[in-house]
Amino acid sequence: MLAASQMTGHLRDMIDLLGRRITYLRFSVTDRCDLRCLYCLGDEVEFLPKPQTLNLEEIDRLCAAFIRLGVRKLRLTGGEPLVRRGIMGLLENLGRHVAAGALDELTLTTNGTQLARFADGLRAAGMRRINVSLDTLSPATFRRITARGDLGRIIDGILAARQAGLAVKINMVALNGINDGEIDGMIRWCGGLGFDLSLIETMPLGDVGGTRTHLYLPLDEVRRRLQTRWTLLPCDYRSGGPARYVTVAETGRRLGFITPMSHEFCAGCNRVRVTSDGRLYPCLGREQAVDLRPLIRGQESDRHLEDHIAAAIAAKPPGHLFTFDPQGGGPILERTMNRTGG
Repeated sequence: MLAASQMTGHLRDMIDLLGRRITYLRFSVTDRCDLRCLYCLGDEVEFLPKPQTLNLEEIDRLCAAFIRLGVRKLRLTGGEPLVRRGIMGLLENLGRHVAAGALDELTLTTNGTQLARFADGLRAAGMRRINVSLDTLSPATFRRITARGDLGRIIDGILAARQAGLAVKINMVALNGINDGEIDGMIRWCGGLGFDLSLIETMPLGDVGGTRTHLYLPLDEVRRRLQTRWTLLPCDYRSGGPARYVTVAETGRRLGFITPMSHEFCAGCNRVRVTSDGRLYPCLGREQAVDLRPLIRGQESDRHLEDHIAAAIAAKPPGHLFTFDPQGGGPILERTMNRTGG
């Protein structure tokens, strides 16, 4: 445990011992999801018992503590955040920080199943852009990846978000042998609708029913292929997340590459995550966590809560441990993505 003087220094600046300023919080409001993507959940999944999950007032209080400590960007994740009952009330409460200038951006990542229903409300709550996870434009491949769901419903939701005035970025996990032949089509589709696109390497989190080493597709290889068909121009745009962008000259839209496996981006990491049961993970790719739920439910003071957050930030690891077990092919980390938040 750090001395009080050390904690106070980090409390004021939210800077870890490697000099990284923490300004970005990803908060998973639920581990539940209405899809079963093969790289995230799989068919067999056990969700947290509801009493273990933070209620909306507790989530609001925790987010407020992080904002006081210097977080400027807040992203709600899941599971699927829009299946959480009462989510719009939480978003409206969090939007007050944007209105007051204490928060630069409030946003979320969604699978799109509920977007048609909530798009206008998201805009009204203060959101200006969202990320939508969409790995394919093929109905058959969508069913293969998600095990359920209606691709048409996702597309309708995306178009509703666009109509509501939300900027949409599509996140596409590159899956070897499944959707690797669809990336050009996705670039073309996003360009036609005015969406940016980020490609993501699959990450080895959680046992979701068998090895996934065969799904891993290095994005260096993808980029080399794309450069033979598209003009990829240098771009210095940064969204605040891990993506590194180029501009596709033919569409005028940005194309991001998120490469946790082939090129780690830990040196510039400005992010921490909190799970729906109140565990603070300074690093997505480590099991090290601080349980904040007892502090919330024990009615500890805000200062005591902030001190614990500050100590966790100070101890943020230098880098992640994303790797597959070379013997068994399984993930090193047992925690699934839906529990941590995407």
